[in-house]
Amino acid sequence: MSQWHYVDPARQQQGPVDDAELVRLFRSGAIGLHSLVWRPDLTEWQALGGFADVLGLQETASPYAPPTAEVLADAAVVAGGEVVYAGFWKRTAAYALDSVIAGMVSGIIGAIIGAAFGAGLLGSGNMAGNEGKLIAVQLIGNLIGMLIGAAYFAGFHSSSSMATLGKMAVGIKVVRSNGERISFLRGVGRYFALFVSTLLLMIGFFMAGFTERKRALHDMLCDTLVVDKWAFTQHPDMQRRELGAVTILILVVVGLMAALFMTAILAAILIPAMATR
Repeated sequence: MSQWHYVDPARQQQGPVDDAELVRLFRSGAIGLHSLVWRPDLTEWQALGGFADVLGLQETASPYAPPTAEVLADAAVVAGGEVVYAGFWKRTAAYALDSVIAGMVSGIIGAIIGAAFGAGLLGSGNMAGNEGKLIAVQLIGNLIGMLIGAAYFAGFHSSSSMATLGKMAVGIKVVRSNGERISFLRGVGRYFALFVSTLLLMIGFFMAGFTERKRALHDMLCDTLVVDKWAFTQHPDMQRRELGAVTILILVVVGLMAALFMTAILAAILIPAMATR
């Protein structure tokens, strides 16, 4: 019979309890599949969902579910403990995943709006002289995409999770320099500050790799930090410096996609050149 320790919804460590009690706590709703548990034979805390089959829980985690990492909700700021800052590669993985999510949403909504405007133009039976309208449709689509991006990043960063879906997946969050949750308006400002980091040949992003608190330029402009999900909580010992499996997986996929993209560009340049010889 195993002896388990677990983290309750109030972020307090509890235990030890036996298997039956742990199952009872789960079925009563006191803990969930994402609750962290530990027993003496484990090297680190793990999500309860990883032991669903062993414990015979009624609800099991789907192997096809997207990767998630619990981020504390409405956590009181605890000052004085160690703070593990999110490094460049964790931030890159999170931003890559967020870009895909926000891009898909923007693309779907933009396609719907573009189709509606396009149908109106085609219905008029005269495309001549409508070039200005087509440009206007494009501009509106770009504006909508920008607004969706701002709403996505600002909304999630200012929520109780303090993290976008990408950041939740890798286990990091965005806070003020004192550990407090940022406001929605600050989140909007931080989103548009990303463009400043981009315009400077991406140097603003690379700054996260060598600044003291791993702050990118947009973090400095908006007084924010990107830290481990357990930073500024009562359990700073649960912070992790290693990249983690999810981060590595995302980086590998991004690397492969970048390699394929570069190969396609080279092929498009070299093949026509060789054909003309």
